[in-house]
Amino acid sequence: MKLLVVEDELRIAQYLKKGLVTKSHIVDLAHDGIVGLDLALAESYDAIILDWMLPSMSGIEICKRLREEDNHTPILLLTARDEVTERVAGLEAGADDYLPKPFAFIELLARIRAITRRPKATNEAVFTEDSLLLDPVSLRVTRAGEELGLSKKEFALLEFLLRHKNQVFTAEALTERVWEYDSSVLPNTAQVFIGYLRKKIDQAFPTERPLLHTVRGFGYKLGVKS
Repeated sequence: MKLLVVEDELRIAQYLKKGLVTKSHIVDLAHDGIVGLDLALAESYDAIILDWMLPSMSGIEICKRLREEDNHTPILLLTARDEVTERVAGLEAGADDYLPKPFAFIELLARIRAITRRPKATNEAVFTEDSLLLDPVSLRVTRAGEELGLSKKEFALLEFLLRHKNQVFTAEALTERVWEYDSSVLPNTAQVFIGYLRKKIDQAFPTERPLLHTVRGFGYKLGVKS
């Protein structure tokens, strides 16, 4: 996943980034509220880990501004405050969950997984790339106007790649994001499903431009090659 951490305490920020990177996440850091808001609006993130007390703009204000801009990126709010009224204020401002400091890193990971797998809004946009179209509401996928039959996990993998077009992901990162630490998943599961998708969206349409690409030594990405 691509995550944004907005935390002004450098020690905590670096601790979070190091731990998240070891779990194959891509992490951007901001140590200031305004910088964090600008990044959140300019980039596409799977989730935002947001401290309450920040220089220049509070985490609560960032939550409100993002929701006002119709940005529904999942937000995990971190704070040393633990009063019920303050937790409620954070959730009402738009945060999806709340984690009081100090916290265990394993709990933070669990909460991130929880908020990122919640159902998306029903008015979610259709995703397209070249002649490929995926509708997350009707669960339909078409290529060059022809409807494709995908399994549940093929659909989930394709949706994830379309949400992160032209970003390279290792097989491990794809497995973690799409299969969510399922202990029954084999190490080569992501590679196998990439192969299934490639047959269905690329090889079955030889006159269309290929969309799934292997970046040798790094992983996989979806997008039209420039």
